[in-house]
Amino acid sequence: MKNFLSLFILVLLSATAVVAQNKKEVLMTINDEPVYTSEFKRVYKKNLDLVQDESQKDIDGYLQLFIDYKLKIAEAQAQGLDKESAYKSEFSKYRDQLSRNYLFEDKVTEELAKEAFERSKFEIDASHILIRVDYESAPQDTLAAYNKMKTIRERALKGEDFGELAKTFSEEPGAKERAGALGYFTVFNMVYPFETEAYNTKPGEISNIVRTSFGYHLIKVNDRRAKMPKIVVSHIMISDKKGARNFNPEERINELYTMLKQGESFESLAKQFSDDKNSAVKGGKLKAFTKGDLRAPEFEEAAYALKNIGEISKPIKTDFGWHIIRLDEKLPMETFEEQRLSLEKRVSEGDRSKLVTTATNNKIKEKYGYKKEANFLSYFTNYVSDEVLKRKWKMEPIPTAEDKTLFTIGDKAVKFSDFANFIDARQKTTRLFRQKDALLVELYDEFETEQLKEYFKDKLKDDNEEYAAVLTEYRDGLLIFDVMNKNIWNKAKEDTLAVQEYYAKTKDNYKWKQRVDAEIYAATSDGFAKQIQTMLAQGKTSEEIKAALNTEDKVNVLITPGIFEIDQSELPTNLAIKEGVSDIYPSNDSFVVVFVKEVLASGYKTLDEVKGKVLSNYQTDLEKSWMESLRKKYTVKVDKKALKHVKRELK
Repeated sequence: MKNFLSLFILVLLSATAVVAQNKKEVLMTINDEPVYTSEFKRVYKKNLDLVQDESQKDIDGYLQLFIDYKLKIAEAQAQGLDKESAYKSEFSKYRDQLSRNYLFEDKVTEELAKEAFERSKFEIDASHILIRVDYESAPQDTLAAYNKMKTIRERALKGEDFGELAKTFSEEPGAKERAGALGYFTVFNMVYPFETEAYNTKPGEISNIVRTSFGYHLIKVNDRRAKMPKIVVSHIMISDKKGARNFNPEERINELYTMLKQGESFESLAKQFSDDKNSAVKGGKLKAFTKGDLRAPEFEEAAYALKNIGEISKPIKTDFGWHIIRLDEKLPMETFEEQRLSLEKRVSEGDRSKLVTTATNNKIKEKYGYKKEANFLSYFTNYVSDEVLKRKWKMEPIPTAEDKTLFTIGDKAVKFSDFANFIDARQKTTRLFRQKDALLVELYDEFETEQLKEYFKDKLKDDNEEYAAVLTEYRDGLLIFDVMNKNIWNKAKEDTLAVQEYYAKTKDNYKWKQRVDAEIYAATSDGFAKQIQTMLAQGKTSEEIKAALNTEDKVNVLITPGIFEIDQSELPTNLAIKEGVSDIYPSNDSFVVVFVKEVLASGYKTLDEVKGKVLSNYQTDLEKSWMESLRKKYTVKVDKKALKHVKRELK
């Protein structure tokens, strides 16, 4: 058993060594640049079914295609196409999109979306107290605000009335009138830290102190209820906000209610009388909603009080006016999968996106190793002038002795000068700040995130073979398109004189066969075909024949006029090529008669008639001669031993 285990380990190690060797085995060199067997095998397996020429499906034949492919890429790089801004921008966008599949962002986003979905099943009724202080406030102001809120919380916990405390201390507009009441809210209605604290606090209890961009908050949760499924209703609204009216809005809504009870159409009355013009054109129908979505709690209560589809409410009053509501549909609760895209979109666009960024950064740091080397703030506070707050700071080079390492990620050291360049470029588009320190901290966070992601993307090519292969294919595809566009396609399109010369040299390839100028009549029966023959002999036109044989309900003849080469599929087989009316030719389920107006002799096609084909053939010949020049320009050496390994493995 011990010997077997040793042998197994030896075989495994040998196999691993062979795989590792094969991955780096050089198949050929182009001007001494290596091309590995692993790339050839991957491309061969992936594209074999797309090769149309059977002679190129064997490995030797396909190798020639592969060499052409690599020569085009080499030439694109030689012409500097990989340095073009349009190429770099397109490639960067694709790399960013592709790397998201390997970065941790999507997983964190999904987790936050699932959390939001679970929270969305409930609504919170809460009151709160706010002590204002923003993130740019001085430390002493921030501490004073916190201590003030801490005292308020202690009083609330001892039993003082929360509403009275809100009236006395809360700095939120309208707090005195509402006693801090927020009403019911659900996920995404509040900033994320506030939402989290509210959902983590039990009904009847006081929350911990929570910090947001507005300041310090204290929350009392009054109630927590399950969110109702969405419903669809229609309504008729009579506004009481339209100033002087020649009728009483309440009387009008009661009159409409009476008409509905008499059997009048809800949709018709809504279109004619409702003051909600957006819904009136749709017969009063509103978008699906649930409790808390509308700014009219009385409307929501009345709508949810309706139990049966088609049931109509009595007139009810809201801040918008008078309404009659009809229940149209009760919708089932949506699953997470049904809401996934919209939830993930809201996560990525809202304040939760900062959590995604932080979690992603931490995972990159853990994966590659991260070390903060020097504190940037004290240096950059002096180095960067207050002009940066006006977006007018002029960067000065940082002396070598002062250019410390800001942080290291893996084997990369990020310097003070790197951050200085970032500030210089970013200041023009950042939001306005009052405090320089706050601006520098925010810019540093952005800069660190950018550097971490760039390092991750660079390392991903080494860490993940699949990612590297897909990225290489896309890069090569862009370069080949650009080099072909520059050297073949655009050249052929723009050089009209060369195309004319090419046509003149190859015009024997573009000749008409004998043709007929004819009308082809396809009839549904032999009887109709005979009628067509008779009418054509009488000199009737195609329009007259169609009018005589076709009706509004039934088509008995289809007519196809045109000029046709004698072997075109539209013409019957064995058609007698002569002017006049032909015999009847059965064709599938039709009976065909051909009226030949003129027999045209064979001859050359004009350039305008075959321009597309001439251009395509010219491009093919141009590419052929171009590829011959590339094979002379670049030295290609194929390793016969490596090719033999490839053949053995692929066969």
